[in-house]
Amino acid sequence: MKYYALFYDVVENFTERRMPFREPHLKMVVDAHERGDLVMAGALGDPLEQALLVFRVADVAVVEHFAKTDPYVTNGIAKRWQVKPWNVVVGGVQ
Repeated sequence: MKYYALFYDVVENFTERRMPFREPHLKMVVDAHERGDLVMAGALGDPLEQALLVFRVADVAVVEHFAKTDPYVTNGIAKRWQVKPWNVVVGGVQ
């Protein structure tokens, strides 16, 4: 199992513009967390300009599939996404 950081760059006025897609997005987040794939997730900045979702999975394809099917991405609320492997030095689960 490896950690992966999924970054979203979000549109201006993200807080308001995400509302029509927030419920299905949060369902995906909760489902991924309950499966054990998603460790934590949240928005970055004030005002919000990015989101960060931390996954712990065996294959990066799980994270990529999440991003490609996330309503925030498919509806243009996350205008760009990127996955990076995260080599955790302190904390986390080995």
